Amino acid sequence: MKRLAIILVVLLAIVGFLGWAIFQDSGYVLISYDRFRYESSFWVFLGLIACLWLVALVVHWVLGLLYTSGTLANPWSRRHRARRVAKASQIGLRELAEGQWSQALSHLRTAAEHDHHPLVHYLGAARAASELGEYEQSDELLQEARKREPQATLAVGLTQAQLQIARGQYGEARESLNVLHADHPRHPYVLTLLQQLYVQLQDWPALCRLLPELHKHRVLPPARLSELELLTWTAALEQAGQAQGSAESDAQQSLNQRWQTVPNALRSEPLVVRAYADGLSRLGAEEKAEEVLYAALKRQFDDRLVERYGRVRGREPSRQLAHAEAWLKGHPENAELLLALGRLSLRNELWGKARDYLEASLRFEHRAETCAELARLLAQLGDNERSNRLFQEGLGLLDRSGGSQLQVISGS
Repeated sequence: MKRLAIILVVLLAIVGFLGWAIFQDSGYVLISYDRFRYESSFWVFLGLIACLWLVALVVHWVLGLLYTSGTLANPWSRRHRARRVAKASQIGLRELAEGQWSQALSHLRTAAEHDHHPLVHYLGAARAASELGEYEQSDELLQEARKREPQATLAVGLTQAQLQIARGQYGEARESLNVLHADHPRHPYVLTLLQQLYVQLQDWPALCRLLPELHKHRVLPPARLSELELLTWTAALEQAGQAQGSAESDAQQSLNQRWQTVPNALRSEPLVVRAYADGLSRLGAEEKAEEVLYAALKRQFDDRLVERYGRVRGREPSRQLAHAEAWLKGHPENAELLLALGRLSLRNELWGKARDYLEASLRFEHRAETCAELARLLAQLGDNERSNRLFQEGLGLLDRSGGSQLQVISGS
């Protein structure tokens, strides 16, 4: 009430002042330009300006009301545009989930162009375009997303790397992920994508270097990470054991260097030891392979290593046979060990002992390899009839198991 009284007093004072001013002097205004001539009192001119100002305010208010009104007043208003964007977004995301790439691209692109926060729409549209094989358009959409939302560089980069991997653009994906890794070295999903890419590329050395980071940041569950580590180092050793055009001495040096980088906890793993021994054998270092296998078997008996031990040629075949026969005391019914003993006996030209070991192995387990070894020995000893039966039996075992070891049967 007090405030209203003050306003009334101020208004009365202004009106009184204007009345006094008009009474004192009406003033004179003349505006002339070419043939146009306007003249009036000063106070009439001032009133005209005030009226024009009021008309401008009214027009501005009416236009603002129309702009923010609903669809009945103005179908192109801000509210209606927001509804159209929301509808395009909803339909486009559903189509994207359903795999309707062409329709999703159209709707999501429309939503992205008119939304104030278009990131999700641009990323979805880029994926749809990539699925359609429109790789250039997909990259343009991702670039537009970077411009519109520069703070979302990580999200855009991850999407780009995913799409590049899906397209088989592994070189480009590697470059994208290397940039992201440099900027976000601890980000779990960046590390996960790098791991997946290295597996796809079979770049085992790079994956070996990445493994400590995967451990440190707990990117994968412990069991999965342990499995990945074992398989990665095994594959890295197998890869290093391939000469691939280089000299055997250089390849052997590379293999030994790779073995030195294997974590100590994995050096006793049978898969890793076998991969290293296989590489040594392939590169002409069978004597060292025998030493590696023997050292591992002394620590832990394993069928896979025993099988390899029976194949490699050590420095002293008789001593190698003696080592294997010592294990027989603890594993008298092990078919793999008996097969290895048969092979070692053959290498020592102990035909009768070899026959006994191979027949014993067959009694405990019928395997194509054992049939092949015994068949070759019997053919050499003149028992062709039984040798042929064993060859046929071995072929039957291969057919039933779906194996691919015909080279063993044929004596290669």
